[in-house]
Amino acid sequence: MADAGMSVTPYWELTFDADGDVDRPERDQLLAQVTDRGVRDLIVFAHGWNNDRTGATALYRGFFAPIPRLAPTARIGYVGVIWPSMRFCDEPIPDFPRSVAATGMGADTDAAEAGADAGAAPRPALDKDTRRALLEAFPGRATVLDRLAQLLDEQPCGEEGLAEFGRLVRLLVETPPAPAANDTSQGGEPVAFHGDPTAVCEEFTEAMAGLNSPASPAQFGIPNPWEGAKELLRQATYYTMKRRAGTVGEHGLGPLLGQLAHAAPDVRVHLVGHSFGGRLVAFALRGLPGGVRAVKSVTLLQGAFSHYAFAERLPHDGDETGALHGRQGRIDGPLVCCHSRFDAALGTFYPLASRTAGDDRSLSGSTVGDLLGARWGAMGHDGVQAVPGTAAMDLATALRGPLPASGCVNVDVASVVRRGGPPAGAHSDIVHPELARVVLAAGRIT
Repeated sequence: MADAGMSVTPYWELTFDADGDVDRPERDQLLAQVTDRGVRDLIVFAHGWNNDRTGATALYRGFFAPIPRLAPTARIGYVGVIWPSMRFCDEPIPDFPRSVAATGMGADTDAAEAGADAGAAPRPALDKDTRRALLEAFPGRATVLDRLAQLLDEQPCGEEGLAEFGRLVRLLVETPPAPAANDTSQGGEPVAFHGDPTAVCEEFTEAMAGLNSPASPAQFGIPNPWEGAKELLRQATYYTMKRRAGTVGEHGLGPLLGQLAHAAPDVRVHLVGHSFGGRLVAFALRGLPGGVRAVKSVTLLQGAFSHYAFAERLPHDGDETGALHGRQGRIDGPLVCCHSRFDAALGTFYPLASRTAGDDRSLSGSTVGDLLGARWGAMGHDGVQAVPGTAAMDLATALRGPLPASGCVNVDVASVVRRGGPPAGAHSDIVHPELARVVLAAGRIT
């Protein structure tokens, strides 16, 4: 058990490696104890980008806290999924203490800023925590990462430096995708990682300026493509984590849920995922053994994967289906997708970074909104798309209930998911009792 310090009980953790292999003692403990603890409904939550177990458990502690009060007679158990993901440390998370939601403002940085007026050297573009996380995300690439950090600090003039930066970023993402890599069935490497680096960095810079990012010199009328270069590196980590989330879900969590259904056939499972954790739990449906009907609901919180993942037909290619087409049928209940227009990570940068080589549109030829509507939108920005019969409602309507008993349900949660600074916006603003109520409503947990 991992109840110590958690806001709810019984609580277990399941730790997966990048290949989807689970920590066996943790798995065996869950399988052995879940029935003995009298659990009827088991909520399994997968975090999105996080740098360590501390950040993940802080999210679970905050999100789970109101549930016992909201469903006082329910026999609920809780699982926190821990998987190797990464977040840049300059991304603020609303309501999280600075020690947990590291914003790139650690003790060393505070000291550096305090001495800035006294002529102290400017702080590096990649703080020490981010560099450490990058090394863990890209093992064996220390030399590449050192050079990327040097280029970000020096920001050499001309296109040669950006070209080198682009080549190095591509080295980080050149590993062929795993079988569960694509959100839709179409292939292709995102153009952000193989196209003209200068053009890509300029696009990202323009997008940051549009968000009024205080980090962007473009607000002063001096566009600096190196700000876009840092965003390119950030997107490279997200691309890697996105692929990994699919692998962990399909080859790790999905099969484990089959084992759980065998060991505890009366336990009702409710999957919850934030960001790439949403992708993880969605791809777990692809890894469920045949005949398993233990999953009674899936709730996606700002899901960071294609809004066409469950599509019956892709609007831009009628011969293709989404990678998870029909998988919502593996749920003995609804798939609820919570989305917010205030999520800048998914509303702005996701479509820019997700375009493949076959799509030559750019900010100069179309708006981000055009890109969203055409191909590259994310679940957490505008919900499930191109699935006939999908229900849509605002948060107030969802909470009045009841929710549909099956199929896809889009819930606009912008009334609460609305806080957060650039570049991610409200992407991580998910710790709200209203969203916990959505999870309970989706699973009919009373």
